[in-house]
Amino acid sequence: MSERKKEVSTRRRFLETGAALGTAAALGAAPAVHVAGDDTVRVGLIGCGSRGTGAALQALNADPGVRLVALADIFADHLASSLKRLRAHKPKQVVVDKDHRFVGFDAYRKVIESADAVLIACSSRFHPIYVKEAIEAGKHVFVEKPHAIDPPGVKVLTEACREAERRRLSVVSGLHRRYDPAIRETMRRVRDGAIGDIVACEVSFMRAPYRVIERKPEWSEIEWQFRTWYHFSWLSGDDVPQSLIHTIDMASWALGEVPPATCHALGGRSASVAPKYGNVFDHNAVVYEYSNGARLYGLNRTQVGCYGEVAFKLMGTKGQAGHGWIDGEKKWRYEGPRIGAYQAEQNEFIRSIRSGKPINNGRYMAQSTLIAIMGQLASYTGRKLKWKEVESAGFSYPPAGKIDFTIDPPVKPGPDGIYPVPVPGKTKI
Repeated sequence: MSERKKEVSTRRRFLETGAALGTAAALGAAPAVHVAGDDTVRVGLIGCGSRGTGAALQALNADPGVRLVALADIFADHLASSLKRLRAHKPKQVVVDKDHRFVGFDAYRKVIESADAVLIACSSRFHPIYVKEAIEAGKHVFVEKPHAIDPPGVKVLTEACREAERRRLSVVSGLHRRYDPAIRETMRRVRDGAIGDIVACEVSFMRAPYRVIERKPEWSEIEWQFRTWYHFSWLSGDDVPQSLIHTIDMASWALGEVPPATCHALGGRSASVAPKYGNVFDHNAVVYEYSNGARLYGLNRTQVGCYGEVAFKLMGTKGQAGHGWIDGEKKWRYEGPRIGAYQAEQNEFIRSIRSGKPINNGRYMAQSTLIAIMGQLASYTGRKLKWKEVESAGFSYPPAGKIDFTIDPPVKPGPDGIYPVPVPGKTKI
């Protein structure tokens, strides 16, 4: 049998199994198990930047039966570059025909139609609605962090994850450290009391500015902002949700997934001020207070030539802990297998689809996202915010309605070319 006919045959079996799964889920029964290694899992990628391309490659590495069948991006050159890289690494598993290379702001819908599972790694503003539509279409979802950039987006995400649970679909979070074996073992020991009661956590994400892109003369203002979306808060949510969220999530895990009671912060822009840095802050210091008296201190910076660190440190009544280590009464060092967390999360995502045993990261991905948003808003406003206040806030980044290259961007440079930023003490939410 030819390779193409074999793929069609196994695909037919996969669809037949999928139909049975749908019926079982509708009846409230446990789903049947896919025949491991014998069915094709069709994956589509929404967002062909470096992180999306990396996630797609890791999904292909996870299982030889995975096929990448569709790509979507708002920029044709991004899609072409991603496809070239993926084909170079996995030529037999990348089967993206010309009519499955979708460009434009509605392109994501065509990927959802084409695949069994979608990988979402585009501008973070769009994550909640893309997750929602993929789940409603009955597709498994992997979505990068942050999973929303404002409280209304978190509400959309939360409901989508509940719907995924009802439909027995996998939703896997890009908070990849949750899949790191060394961190998992650390957290198991911490939660079992290895460092006693946690009284404080220090988390950090300090580095140079991420993916700085020089503007080309032929790019319009709106195209430029989309090409460097990470540096515009209305597309990215700024750097506490974008970066510090990783280590905030570790502290939240250690603290038992209980949200903070209040948060205060400071932040601004002092070094990364050129137009190419957009309108995001280049430093934030965030303090979260918990009802049991514990505190979480977060340090975030995106400046050139400064000390860099990405870490979480947990301080308890009997010791301290971090990534793969514990000091104090029960000193310990991780000596188990080392598996890259990016790859580990895709391994488990694909395995969950094959086994019919869905993974749903919905609870922690929504909560950690809102904790990060809380910190950014406290930094913007200079106010001490309460969890309930943020949870129910109607604040959302403009603009409302349809977004494409024809809109007037909500933030524009001043006469000097510099983009205005929020002013603590004056900015409201």
